[in-house]
Amino acid sequence: MTPANIICIKWGTKYPAYYVNRLYAGVQRHLNRPFRFFCMTEVSEGIRPEVEILPLPVEPFAHAIADTLAESKRKGAYGKISLFKPGLIDATGPILGFDLDVVITGPLEDLIDFAPGKVCMRHDWLAARRGRPDGHGSVFRFDPALHGYLYHDFAADPASAIREANYSEQKYTSMVAQRHGDFEYFPGDWISSFKRDAMRVPPLNFLLEPALPATTRVMCFHGNPKMEEAVEGFAGGFLRHTRPCSWLREQWVGDEQVAV
Repeated sequence: MTPANIICIKWGTKYPAYYVNRLYAGVQRHLNRPFRFFCMTEVSEGIRPEVEILPLPVEPFAHAIADTLAESKRKGAYGKISLFKPGLIDATGPILGFDLDVVITGPLEDLIDFAPGKVCMRHDWLAARRGRPDGHGSVFRFDPALHGYLYHDFAADPASAIREANYSEQKYTSMVAQRHGDFEYFPGDWISSFKRDAMRVPPLNFLLEPALPATTRVMCFHGNPKMEEAVEGFAGGFLRHTRPCSWLREQWVGDEQVAV
């Protein structure tokens, strides 16, 4: 069987190496087929040896990205654009990508096999509520051999691409894939938001731990709380208070000990 391809990107110091290690272990636990796991980073120290390290490219349009994002006071975004460059990754077939602030909680086979040949993302929660078509970038599936236009369209005019997407990398990715007729939303119940789908409403948030929906494959910790806060319990005021989360401790903290 051809191995599945998994990738993440780590730049800067916001996320330590153990985020990569725990993500790898979560994939190992929940994927019942051989896989290769890639991490694109400028610092590989502390990352477990099973992870294949890819150097973080310095793109010729890096200054154009920084200058344009400065218009909206955003920094460090659009790092994923390099992942879409054909030939950059020595792998064949689709690639399932994850942000580092996610936790794998269920089987991943469906995410890998879903809508062959398409760029796949979850419909962004806020965009869906507002009737906009934007995808959410915490979990994404693409094939560099088929979707190289995500890189080349951007490289042709980075400033215009960023402004058209309202400075949002995930909006750029979903918008351009949709324009090429190559986009499909992952089923919404496969990819959950901790702050939207797991946190209890008052007063149950003071009595019960956060929920784990039965169909969730990936839990996203976009915004606050992040995993370290949620696992111990989060004192975020009346509305955002959470009790310590036992399933998160098992699925994320416990995963660091798997086959290191």
